[in-house]
Amino acid sequence: MIGKKIAERIGRPDLIDILTNELTGSELTSLLLDVFNQKTKQLSPADLLKTYQTNRFVKPADINPLEIRQLENQTLAIFDQFGFSPVELSPVAPLGSCSVVATADQNKILSATRQTEVMADATNALALHIADLKRSTQQQKGQLLRFSTIHRHLRTPTLPDIPGFRSHFKIACFVTSGRDSGNYQFEKEALTEQISMMTVFFRDTLQIDTLRFQLYPRHGYTDPVGFVTTLGNHLHEQLGNVAIDVMADGINDNNYYKGLQYKMTITLQGQTIDIGDGGFVDWTQQFLQNKKERLLTAGIGIELLYRLLQPLRSEGRLA
Repeated sequence: MIGKKIAERIGRPDLIDILTNELTGSELTSLLLDVFNQKTKQLSPADLLKTYQTNRFVKPADINPLEIRQLENQTLAIFDQFGFSPVELSPVAPLGSCSVVATADQNKILSATRQTEVMADATNALALHIADLKRSTQQQKGQLLRFSTIHRHLRTPTLPDIPGFRSHFKIACFVTSGRDSGNYQFEKEALTEQISMMTVFFRDTLQIDTLRFQLYPRHGYTDPVGFVTTLGNHLHEQLGNVAIDVMADGINDNNYYKGLQYKMTITLQGQTIDIGDGGFVDWTQQFLQNKKERLLTAGIGIELLYRLLQPLRSEGRLA
């Protein structure tokens, strides 16, 4: 651990423990603000330019804002059509939004001061928004809550040296919240609705008829394979014209999703691409301390999709 090595080098091996366990959150924030204030006083304009040139987190994306916003508007219009209310989220989320309730490592997220972190997964933020609504307002029993957003995310892992790849990127996210009412009723309704919406978006709006869905069993339900098979049968009955593959031959060690994960693939110019995924998570159960809570989250790589569609747009094959 790098922090521990630094603490030992300066002769304060207990430094991390003091900062973590002996200071309140507000005290740590005040301390860090003072440190950063002193650090910035040591910087020159030349230092700022050098940081801009070398820091991979701060460079702008090499995309046309007007063109990608056309795609974003199309996306949000479809979301709204299906009742997924668009939300403009803050650039930051509460510290631990991803790592506390999910399997993400906090080292993959850009932590900030004032008990915040730079947005790394907007579905977590939407889950917090839902939990806050449920805690502060009276929701009708059985009422589904649907929200969506398109947000620029930032994550810290080093990326491959590929032109166009950045540590920050846009994802279109959508979530469905409800409560368990027996017989997998919420799961059936929420999954059918999300897959219907993605079919309208990709196949009908963007004219990408190579869209396919794959359903995978994940730990978290009593019988994940049976659960996924049941949902797959329901989808085939409801959406007979949609390509859906049930991958129920085993369960891997993915603990992010609970019971089911679904993936979306498209094939463009002979290449099959994972363009998005989703699944059931237990985040609202954890936030609200209620095992009856259900949440289906999903996201598509809207910036990746924009890049993939560029050749088609330049050839006049896409409006």
